[in-house]
This record gives sequence, structure tokens and C-alpha cells, in this order.
Amino acid sequence: MAKKKTTSSKSETLDFTKYVRWFWIIFLGGIASVVLLFLLASWGALGEMPDYTRLENPETNLATEIISSDDKTLGKFYFNDNRTPIDFKDLPRNLVDALIATEDVRHYEHSGIDGRGTLRAFVYLGKKGGASTISQQLARQLFIGVRDKDNTTNAIIQKIQEWVLAIQLERQYTKEEILAMYFNIYDFGNNGDGIRSASRIYFGKEPKDLELKESAMLVGMFKNSSLYNPRRNPVGVKNRRNVVLAQMMKYEFISEEVKDSLQNTELDLDFSPENHREGIATYFREYLRGFMKEWANKEENRKPDGSKYDLYSDGLKVFTTIDSRMQQYAEDAVAQHMPRLQAEFDNQNTPDRNKTAPFLELDASEVKKLMNDGMKRGERWRILKNQGKSDKEIRASFEKPTDMRIFKWVDGKASEVDTIMKPIDSMRYYKSFLRPGMMSMDPLTGHVKAWVGGMNYKHFQYDMVKQGARQVGSTFKPFVYATAIDQLQFSPCDSFPRTQITIEANKFGNPEPWTVKNSDGNYSGKQTLKDALASSTNTVTARLMNEIGPQPVVQMAKKLGITAEILPVPAIALGTPDISIYEMVAAYSTFANKGVYNKPVMVTRIEDKNGTVLYQFAPESKDVLSEEVAYVTVNLMEGVTQAGSGKRLRHNSSWLAKSAVYKEIMTGYPYELKNPIAGKTGTTQNQSDGWFMGMVPNLVTGVWVGAEDRAAHFRTIHYGQGASMALPIWGLYMKACYADETLNVSDGRFEKPSNLKIDINCEARDEGDIGGNGSPADEFDTDF
Repeated sequence: MAKKKTTSSKSETLDFTKYVRWFWIIFLGGIASVVLLFLLASWGALGEMPDYTRLENPETNLATEIISSDDKTLGKFYFNDNRTPIDFKDLPRNLVDALIATEDVRHYEHSGIDGRGTLRAFVYLGKKGGASTISQQLARQLFIGVRDKDNTTNAIIQKIQEWVLAIQLERQYTKEEILAMYFNIYDFGNNGDGIRSASRIYFGKEPKDLELKESAMLVGMFKNSSLYNPRRNPVGVKNRRNVVLAQMMKYEFISEEVKDSLQNTELDLDFSPENHREGIATYFREYLRGFMKEWANKEENRKPDGSKYDLYSDGLKVFTTIDSRMQQYAEDAVAQHMPRLQAEFDNQNTPDRNKTAPFLELDASEVKKLMNDGMKRGERWRILKNQGKSDKEIRASFEKPTDMRIFKWVDGKASEVDTIMKPIDSMRYYKSFLRPGMMSMDPLTGHVKAWVGGMNYKHFQYDMVKQGARQVGSTFKPFVYATAIDQLQFSPCDSFPRTQITIEANKFGNPEPWTVKNSDGNYSGKQTLKDALASSTNTVTARLMNEIGPQPVVQMAKKLGITAEILPVPAIALGTPDISIYEMVAAYSTFANKGVYNKPVMVTRIEDKNGTVLYQFAPESKDVLSEEVAYVTVNLMEGVTQAGSGKRLRHNSSWLAKSAVYKEIMTGYPYELKNPIAGKTGTTQNQSDGWFMGMVPNLVTGVWVGAEDRAAHFRTIHYGQGASMALPIWGLYMKACYADETLNVSDGRFEKPSNLKIDINCEARDEGDIGGNGSPADEFDTDF
């Protein structure tokens, strides 16, 4: 009996040993299988995997960023990815805490895979949360993409790849770098690629300035930015944000009191879309696009491998001279003045008052030709022509009513209105709008500080700063005066008769006699040059032209940077050439800069995504005038704002309210500027173009206002002069600049040369009589 028990005991021991052996075989085999699976995945046997080069430099499209002189982002260039990466140090603590509390509370403890979370997910089949760490989610975003949940095998393989890549990322990067990469790679919707774009688009601020509840909302969007889109689903987004806040309280990042108080608040979005047609400095950004394309096409600006830089994906940084504050003040000035001016223009061009509105002095056949020419220049004509449509078919399409969104001033603000309109009628509608152009520049450096090419880039894309060139009127006269002072050493105190003058035929190559008239009809007495420029007396300017001839004036304009064609004929004295605001501002800056011309500068440097400088601007300067001649010319132009058409810059709102001519569009503009200002208004003969060029020692600004077609204009000079059309924008802009003490815009005097020999101390005169007929010069601007 005992022997049988012994045999049985040995048998049981052998059987137990067998189980232990199989347990270890299965256990170690399982581990080996997992290790082998990981190795196969890392070797690419389960599908393509990135090599270490891609791990070190993940392929992401980065937007080119346009940066202002005061270190603000003006805009970006991108096609699909509006992404500008930031470093971990630029992420606020509350944003990082919200992400860790919600997505991976043990982020700093694991090496890419959270064992506890993975085990929990297996045991509860994912019902108590997934196990993806931030490192795994980053790996998925960078290299794998959306997991194929419909195919179990593919889903398992992708999960294994995710694990492998997460471990590799953890070896390659610090925990902080992984967090920053995750924030930078995520698409938050509405062109919010990466946390920086999302923060600016949804809240109008940089990430470092995000409040706790704003950070919680953005982190909540990681779950599904398409579903949790704050513009389409604000209730769902708010609920999701509150879940994030609850998680932060659960893991003691915030107190329960803070959680409760924030959960009761609204989202408080400040939606600021970032696209090429909206935002600040849109016209300048479009100019910059052309500049950058030209730069990238040059052989010397290529990448080390010889390829071109891609403006839309290589993450360049373009540092510009534009000051975001001054740019905003310039755009605000335009937005304040233009709807008032437009309202008066519309009032004068109702169908009852003007049968050919918005055009004047045109008959039906001329209007038809104007509209036909406009059709052929338009985008609709180009698109239909490319589609193979005949001219007849295209013209017929202009007569078919269609749905469209049109620009309109509504309650003094730029708006879009849905309507049904024939394309031909929309053409006429847009031709009725007065448009502005404005540029502001530091004459000492050539740095352009503000650039407003129009009032709404989406609907008026033609840039009136550099693309457009219009007749400059009397703003050309300082070039004549400067030439006369330079050549003949005239003084501002020298007097000339106001009498009518005729420059005979064949003199200066003039084919016919040219008789010059004053717009106010006054030809009595004499005027000093300072008085004559202040009141823009045509006959005195013509007498100067008769003394020096047109050719030296043309040469002077060319030295001042004017590239437009200027015929050497006497009539240029009254401003017949078409010149851009860009060139006019640069030319006037020469006077403020003691006779030294600085070519306008818009870009100071360009860097690649790693901060390597690719381009550094080199200033282009040249001596044009002596310091003495430049100062005397400035002194002459100071008379315009002391006693001429620019004098209204000194007035307050009570004076404007008494002026019947201007009160409808000028009330509420109490500039009351006391500091020295040099300037010149300009008005073309039919009131189609209004100009004001204004200067202080460290800022020169030019403003133009007019319609697309010169046949659209005010009937009379009361509204159609530069002092009413353009000067108010300058005044509003400068008043805002002076109110911002951080800008340091000069309010002092222009520096007088130490060796000044030309006499500028003219006898005082009655300001009310400079027009020669006793009428206040402010009420009538004789500047054409």
C-alpha cells in the first residue's frame, strides 16, 4: 500500500512540474512574442515607420509669419496649415496643467506607455477611459493618422506602432518638448493649426496670456475639434470645458471653489479669423506676398540643397517695419472718416440728382464704354473666357440676377449684405464708392510704419498705396518751389504778383500758349511764396515755373524717387502727373530728412524656422538737396497748416460746427493739434482726387481719396477738395498717434540748419486775407 502512494506522489509531482514548465514557456513566449512584435514594428515589418531623421525633424507644414516692428503678428502665409510652433516656455502653466489632468495625469512618470492605464483599459474594455498617453497621441498625430477602427487587425497593428513610436519619442525628446509638440501639432479647427493659431483665433491673444477657463476650453477640444467647435457647438464646448475643469480639480490643480466659479461662466470668445483677406494690414500683407515670391525666386536666396523656400510651408519669419499700433490707428481713421464722406457722396448722387450716377460729365455712350471696359478687366470675364465662353455669352451673364454678398457701410461700419443683383449693376455699385489710400513713414530711416491700400481688402483688392497712381494736384507744387529755391535761392518772403500769366507757345517746348488761372478768380496784389503755397495760388506757381523751366523740376522729382513718367511741360506745375502715394511719401520725407532721400523700407530681415537670418536689408540713401533748401521748403509747407487749407488741423469741434460747408462730414473731428506741422493739400481740377501730405520731424504721412473712375466725383470743391476728402484721415490718425505716448511721435520743431542764410522771417499778415478776397482760407481750398 505504501509503495503505491509513493508512485502516485511522484506522478503528481511530475505533472505539476509540467504545468510550471508550460507556464514559463507560455509566459516567456508571450514576452518574447511581444518583444518580437515590437521589434518587427520598429523594423517596419508591420508597416512603414519613420527613421530617426524624421523623428528628429517631423514633417509639418509651417506658416510664414509676418512680424511687426513692435513684435506683433500681423498675419501669416499658408495654404492648409496655419501653424506657427512655440516653445514650452511660452505655454502658460494652466494650459499644461489642464492637458495633463485631462489626457495623461502620469505624463511625467511613464516612458511613453502608461502600464496602469493600459491594464485598466484591458480589464474594463475601455469603458473607464482609454490608455493613450500624450506621447502616443503625438505619435499618432505625427506619423500614423486616424486609427482604422473598422478593421481590428489594422487597429491592433496601428496601436503597436503607436507604442513603439511613443517610446522612441520619449527617448528623443524631453517631457516638456513632447508637450510643446503636441500643442503645436493639433488642429483646433477654423484654421487654428497649433495652439498659437488657436489662441489668437478664438481669443485674440497669445497663448501665454490665456486665462484658465480659456485654456480649459482649448484642451477640451483635443477630444474632437470637429465636434467641439465653439462656433458651431458652443453648448457642447462649454460642457466639455467644464469636464476639463473637473479633472483639474480632481487632481488638485485647482480648488473646488475655482472650478465651480469658472464652470458658471460663458466661453467669452473673441473670434479673430486668420486668413489672407481679413485682419490687420491686409493690403500690406498682399504687397509682402509679392515681395517674398520675388525674393524666393532669386538664385542667391535658395536653400542649401538648391531648392526654393516655400512661402506657405517652410515656417519663415518676416520682420517688417510696420508698427501694429500705428497700422491700427491708420485703419481706424479710414473707418471713421470714409462712411461719413461716402454718405454725402451718395446724397449728391441719387438718381433724381444725377441721372448718370455715379458718373458726372459723361453721356450714355461714354458710360456704356466705361462699363464695357470694366467688364473686360474683371475676374468674371477672365474666368468665363477661360471656360471658352464667347464675348456675347459673357456680356449676357452680366445681365442675369445672381446671389451675392456686397460691401456696404451700415451705421458707419463696414458690413457685408446678402442681396440679388445683376453683375453689371454690382459693377456700377462698386464704382460709386470713394476709396482711400494711406502710407506713413519715418523719414530718418525710411521705415514704413502704416500702409492702408483701401478700406476693405475682401471687396476692394486694388492697392492704392503702390499699385495705384493718381493725379497729385497741388501736392506737386513743393517740388516746383524746392527747385526754385535750390536754383535761384528764393526766400519764402519773396513776393510775386497774383496776376494772370500766360506762358507763350514754344517756350519750354510747349506747343500752345498756356494761360493759368486762380480757382478763386482773384488776381489782385502780391503774395509771398509762403502765402502763395499756403493758399495754393496757381499763378504764382506758374511764375516760378516760368523762371526755372519744367526740365529742372522733372529732374528734381526724379531725384526725389518719383519713377512715374513726367512730361517736361509747364502744366506739371499744377500737378498733372499721376504718382503713387508710396512715391509721394518717400519724396516728401526727403524734405523732413534734411535733403537726404531714403528708399522706403518694409522688410528688415527674414529668418528660417530655426532662426537663421536669410536676408538683412541694406539702406539705400542719397543726397538730393542741401539741408538749407530742404528746411526752407519745409518752412514754406508749415504755412499751409498755419494759415492755409491745412489750418483746420488747429481748430476744435466748435469751429467745425459753425462751418456750414463741412459740418455734415467734419463734426466730431476736434483735432486741435498745436505742434509744428508741414503739409500740402491737393485737389484735381474736377474734384476726383483729394490729397493731403503731412509731416512732423519723424513721421511723414500721405493720404489720397477718390473713386475708381475719375468720372465719379463731387460736383463742387466744398466736399471734393483734399482738405475735406483726405486731411481728416491724417488728422484722426495723428491725434491717435499722439495719444499713444509709447510711439514717441515728434511734437517738436523741425531742426533749423546752423548755417541758414535764406531769410524765412517774413512779416506777419492777416490770416483771414491770405486768399486775397477776405474770405477765410479754410472755407475754400484753391489747390488745383
